[in-house]
Amino acid sequence: MAIFPIAFVFSLLVYLFLTAGSGDILIWSSGEIIAGILLSILTAFFVSKILSALEIETNFAFFNPIRWFLFFIYAIGPFFWAMTKANLDVAYRVITGKINPGIVKISPKLKTDLGITLLANSITLTPGTLSVDVDDENNLYVHWINVKNSEPKIEEVCFNFHKWVKRITE
Repeated sequence: MAIFPIAFVFSLLVYLFLTAGSGDILIWSSGEIIAGILLSILTAFFVSKILSALEIETNFAFFNPIRWFLFFIYAIGPFFWAMTKANLDVAYRVITGKINPGIVKISPKLKTDLGITLLANSITLTPGTLSVDVDDENNLYVHWINVKNSEPKIEEVCFNFHKWVKRITE
């Protein structure tokens, strides 16, 4: 039941952030604070019920501030740089017509569902690649705009995303 207080605090902070600036108590009005508390209780109740009904395991390791710092560094550093290079590559391929699309399998060797999800989303957000499927061994199937061989190195498809995701989530 530890998910209820975490969901409550998180939703209250998000609500207060989104409604800041119109009040007489610090930067919120008393009505906004009361509404925020009531909505946060309701949200936390539903989140805890949904997670328990779906039997989803909650791992609180991701609340570690070091992991959030690493995620921030990943987002503004390696991920942004890879997206820039991928945009230029896709633009080149559109102009020249030199494409060889196909689906490839990569094995990132990530253990957590959060890690696989973060990697799949990073791949999908990068132009020229799209995460299509994941199998039981956590292998990702990726549609890639420029397949050079049927079993490429993971760095060819998703740069060094898998190393960063492993640092962040495991």
